[in-house]
Amino acid sequence: MWKPNQPGTPQTPEPQRPSTPPVASFDNSPLAPARPAAPSVSAASNAPASGEQATIGKSLIVKGELSGSESLYIDGKVEGAINLPGNRVTVGRNGQVAANIMAREIVVLGKVRGNCHASDRVDIRSEGSLTGDVIAARISIEDGAFFKGGIDIRKPGAGDAKPAATPAAAEKPEPVAVSS
Repeated sequence: MWKPNQPGTPQTPEPQRPSTPPVASFDNSPLAPARPAAPSVSAASNAPASGEQATIGKSLIVKGELSGSESLYIDGKVEGAINLPGNRVTVGRNGQVAANIMAREIVVLGKVRGNCHASDRVDIRSEGSLTGDVIAARISIEDGAFFKGGIDIRKPGAGDAKPAATPAAAEKPEPVAVSS
């Protein structure tokens, strides 16, 4: 008989909040206690090569710019800018983000006010809310999700390349002198 949550069974696609506390310490003083590194739970993980994910908990409020090279799970409040290219940003059910987000993948389960620029995809889950413009290669909006903004689908690797002729130039042809 199949039982969920058994070793070797496939996991659900919904991102889960890490069950272990984050290993990173922001206190670099010599009196700070050293924490041992957490052992790796699974070698076949969908996380980036580093296998690390930072977490902003429910009671945390961050104002300013966040940047780095690991995935981020937000369950608290963030105001400012989030720049994590090549990584995943997940806004949890309790997360409230008022920031422009740039990442490889953005998953919205909470509330986001700001523009989202993903090199791969943006997922707005059924309980999620996104108010802002989206630039991504793929987008998924589940039934029940809230979205207000514009969508710009760009092919992977296209970057911010502009077309050769801008719409304004195409609408206004140059005058041509005609001789009789």
